[in-house]
Amino acid sequence: MKWPHPVLFSLVICPWVIAQDAAPSGAGTLPVAKPATEGKVWGALIFATDDAAQLTGSQEKPPASLPKLNERLSKVFSFKHFEILGQHQQDIFREYESWVVPSRDLFLKIDSKGPADQGGVNLHLQVWREQQVLVKSEAVLRPGSPLFIGGPKWKNGRLIFVLSLEQK
Repeated sequence: MKWPHPVLFSLVICPWVIAQDAAPSGAGTLPVAKPATEGKVWGALIFATDDAAQLTGSQEKPPASLPKLNERLSKVFSFKHFEILGQHQQDIFREYESWVVPSRDLFLKIDSKGPADQGGVNLHLQVWREQQVLVKSEAVLRPGSPLFIGGPKWKNGRLIFVLSLEQK
C-alpha cells in the first residue's frame, strides 16, 4: 500500500488532535503513569558558625521528623549555631535521577540503587556546585537517620548538606 502525500496525511490528523485537546477533562484521555518512587527525601543547606552575628536571620525550620537537628549537628560538627539557608523535599525515583535543590548554587543529585537491607534506600549521591561535581558517594539512607555532608568553608563557618528519608 502506498501512503498518501505527507501533507494530506497531516491535514487529516490535525482535526483529531485539536478535538483531543478540546475534550473535557477526563474524557478520551489516557491516564498518565507516574514514575515509581523509593520514597521522599528532605534536603537542606545549612550554615554552621560560632559567630551568631554571621547568621542571615532565616526563619526556616526543619521538618517535624527531625527533632533536635541542631543538637545532632553540634555532635558531628564543632559549631554553636546552625541555620537553614534553603530546603527542598523531593521524590526518589526508581529509574530516574532526582535532584535536591535547596539553593541555586549547591544541589544534590540522587540515584536510587534500590531498597536497603533492614529498611531505607541505597543511594548514589553527587554534590554539585553550579556545573561542577564536588563529591560522589554511596550511602544508605534510613528514616530517622539523616546524612550530614560537610561542605566548603563559607564566611566564618561552614556549609553542611543534610539529607533525610521521610517516613512512608
